[in-house]
Amino acid sequence: MDMDKPDLAVANAMRSLEGLSAGDAFGELFFHLSPRRTSAAGLPPGPWPWTDDTHMALSVVEILKTRGRIDQDALARAFARRFSQEPDRGYGGGSRRLLGQIAGGADWRKLSPRMFGGGSYGNGAAMRVAPVGGYFFEDLERAAREAQASAEITHAHPEGQAGAIAVAVAAAIAASQRPPAGSGFLEAVLPFVPGSVTKERMWQAMLIASDDLLGAVKQLGTGSDVSAQDTVPFCLWSASYHLHDFEAALWWTVRGMGDRDTTCAIVGGIVALSAPEIPPLFLERREPLPV
Repeated sequence: MDMDKPDLAVANAMRSLEGLSAGDAFGELFFHLSPRRTSAAGLPPGPWPWTDDTHMALSVVEILKTRGRIDQDALARAFARRFSQEPDRGYGGGSRRLLGQIAGGADWRKLSPRMFGGGSYGNGAAMRVAPVGGYFFEDLERAAREAQASAEITHAHPEGQAGAIAVAVAAAIAASQRPPAGSGFLEAVLPFVPGSVTKERMWQAMLIASDDLLGAVKQLGTGSDVSAQDTVPFCLWSASYHLHDFEAALWWTVRGMGDRDTTCAIVGGIVALSAPEIPPLFLERREPLPV
C-alpha cells in the first residue's frame, strides 16, 4: 500500500537526513585520510562522527515533522538548543556567537543581518537543507520558499540563501520518479535560484564534462572559502552525474577535497532521494543519530 502524502514527505525528509549524515561523517574522515581509495570497505571501523552539518539538519527535520513547514522561530530555538547541548560539533565562529546569543534569548531577526557586515554567505544554510527538498518534493516553488526561510535565520546574505534554495530544489527534483541527469538536472534547478554568483556558477557547471573533476574544482570551487557560491555549484554538478549511485557520488565528491564534510553532506542529502539505496556499510559505521 502506498503511503499517503504526509507520510511520504516525512519519509523523504528522513531518508535525505540519513544520506546527509552519512555523507557528512564520510567526508569528515578525509581531513585525516587520502581519498585515493576505491571502496568504503577499507575505511576505518565506526563510528564515523558527524559534525554541525548533521546537528543542524536534525533540527530542520524536527521542525518539518512537528510543524509541517519551516517555522522560523521554532527552528531558531531548535538550533540554539542543540548547539547548547553539544557546542563542539564543529560549528564555525560566527555560528557559535549567533547560536549562543539566540540561546540567551536574543532575536535572530536582529542578529543575523549584522553578521559579517551584511549577513553570512557561508555554506551552512546549504549543508543542512536537503531534507526540506525531500519534504516538499511535489512543489518546487514551495521547496524554494521554505529553504529560504530556513536559511534566513543564520544566513541573511542573498548568496547564503541562494545556495540553500538551490540544494533544496535539487533534492526535491531528485525525489521525483525520473530526475534528469547531468546538465539537465542543473537546468531544472536554475529557474528557482535567484540571481547570484551561485547561480552564475551553476550555469558554468552545465558546461563542465562529467569526468572533468579538476576542471570543476578550478572553476567552481569545493568549499575552501566556506561560502555558498564556492560550494553549492560543485555539489550540484557532482550529484547530477551520480544520482543513482550513492557511494560513487560520495567518492567523486570527496576527491574534490575542499570542505569535505559539507560537500559530501550536501551531495549525500540529494542523492539519497534518487539512488536505490544508501549502502548499509555507510549507515552502520556512521555515528548513530539521536532518536
